[in-house]
Amino acid sequence: MTFRMPAEWEAHECTLIGFPCRASSWGDTFEAGRREFAAAANTICEFEPVTMVCASIEDEARARNLLSEKVRTVVHPMDGSWLRDNGPIFVVDDKTRRARHFRFNAWGERHASRDRDARLGATLAVDLGDAYDTLDVVLEGGAISVDGSGTLALTEGCVMHPNRNWHLSRDEVEAELKWALGVREVIWLPQGLEEDLAREEDRMHYGTDGHIDLFFDFIGEKRCLMLSVAEDNPNARHLAGSREILQANGVEVVGFPYLSGFEADGRHYVASYLNFYVCNGGVVVPVADADPDLDQEALSAIATCWPGREVVAVRMRAGPMQGGAVHCLTQQVPVRPHS
Repeated sequence: MTFRMPAEWEAHECTLIGFPCRASSWGDTFEAGRREFAAAANTICEFEPVTMVCASIEDEARARNLLSEKVRTVVHPMDGSWLRDNGPIFVVDDKTRRARHFRFNAWGERHASRDRDARLGATLAVDLGDAYDTLDVVLEGGAISVDGSGTLALTEGCVMHPNRNWHLSRDEVEAELKWALGVREVIWLPQGLEEDLAREEDRMHYGTDGHIDLFFDFIGEKRCLMLSVAEDNPNARHLAGSREILQANGVEVVGFPYLSGFEADGRHYVASYLNFYVCNGGVVVPVADADPDLDQEALSAIATCWPGREVVAVRMRAGPMQGGAVHCLTQQVPVRPHS
């Protein structure tokens, strides 16, 4: 049997989260970010085991003051905290589990001194007792979404950005992803949200070049939830184009007309509800509390897509100011098959 990357809603052994460790990146929101990551961990641990990865013994002590007793902590050298992007991506067959260790270059070499992050995925795989394969493809987990049944969607503007896979053609990247993640079909969506595109002239240092997990989630085989916006929104045209591409490839698109945001430091930050995380029996959704009524509508809409799962909100503002939320800070570890 070929290895495949399970869908996020399949059973997990645990969730990996990194405790924020680089104060210079977070600025005045550093402690708020730590509290938010801890709150996410404390919420998820009510559904499944959680391991919080800390960069030092001192960070571990600070984390323990914020974490539930149910959350396990480990110490490994690291530079950041977004394990969706540099953590191991796991695949399974009918007998075993392996990790795929993609290259991580700090979101297109935009951030210095991230060598420890680039090694962390392999380290965590070994911690869990799994063999890993290293791939010569730069890939962040936030740029992809799988339905677990052979279909992968990703944002071309991110994965094929010249600051990542300049040395590979799109066909070469697609072939590597098909082998590594066990998919038959790769759907290339043009770009992510305008607010997530890294533009130095706008001093937008935290853009990812358009991760898919801010506007799109598979919610079943060939079925997805995707952001829909008003025609005057700068994302309207390319979201409509992505919808056409998905439908042409046989994907049922469920529109999601809810997008939150807030003002801070003289600028507007997008806070996407679709950066949620599906865990064992639950769906953990970030909310910014900018519009409580909108939050409730969004939570209800998400709940209709996940019958039988408890939908829980976690308040997040520091995370979105850094460009991410619940999905970005988590990495699922699927259960190991019984041989």
